[in-house]
Amino acid sequence: MIESSKHRKVPSRRHKRSSTPARWTAIATLALTASLATAAFAASTTVTIHSASNSTLGEQVLVSSAGHTLYALSPETTSHLLCKSSECVKFWPPVTVSSRKTKLKDGPGVHGHLAILRRSDGMLQVTLRGLPLYQYSGDHAKNEANGQGLKSFGGTWHAVTASATTTTAPAKPVEEKKEEAPYYPPGY
Repeated sequence: MIESSKHRKVPSRRHKRSSTPARWTAIATLALTASLATAAFAASTTVTIHSASNSTLGEQVLVSSAGHTLYALSPETTSHLLCKSSECVKFWPPVTVSSRKTKLKDGPGVHGHLAILRRSDGMLQVTLRGLPLYQYSGDHAKNEANGQGLKSFGGTWHAVTASATTTTAPAKPVEEKKEEAPYYPPGY
């Protein structure tokens, strides 16, 4: 049996065209809603800076949520950044947040004021006590401090202690000085 074209139901092109903008509007609305929900979630996110005992350094140091040591570059400050090049950021990734509305929380044992610094590249970097915080790409596990004491990018890198100072070079054992008896020449 041959079907005649006048009885066959052919979708109207006009119908497809009119539904397309409505569908795109619905998709755009859903995407915008999801985007706003994500932004609202990101804005209300809390980032906690933790501390942990580092056996290599023998001190409580700042660590990321993954337990990696956090560093500062001496003599860098929030008003004088030294780690600005892409090469520096490659080796020393800044500790960043996605929004100025991110809440910063100091974990147990962490002392000092946490703040957010807007870098010239637009990144929002976390600071503690006015020190921009970084991680070191050479640390791959908890309790590592492979960046301690490295000299590069205009300064010296130090693990940031949980107390109010940055660490210095690992403490060396103090040699015990033996007191010698004073020397008196013969006949004295």
